Amino acid sequence: MTEIGIIADKSDISEEVSRLSSHIEQFRSSLNENGPVGRKLDFLLQEMNREVNTIGSKSTDTRISSNVVELKTILEKMREQAQNVQ
Repeated sequence: MTEIGIIADKSDISEEVSRLSSHIEQFRSSLNENGPVGRKLDFLLQEMNREVNTIGSKSTDTRISSNVVELKTILEKMREQAQNVQ
């Protein structure tokens, strides 16, 4: 039972999903700020990428793995664009 609990805990992605959601909300808020936000956006995208990577490494569900690949592609495109923001 203890081993099952440990495995279940290691595969729980709810904390990462919660943090990812928070980063997305902060990103959206930053888009409405006046002044330079490029570095902040880049940092938030880096943190989103970190959460997505963790979700991918914890999950054994093929649908989640597929979504992780798609999200990583989108985040990389967004990072490229954020580097052009002052």
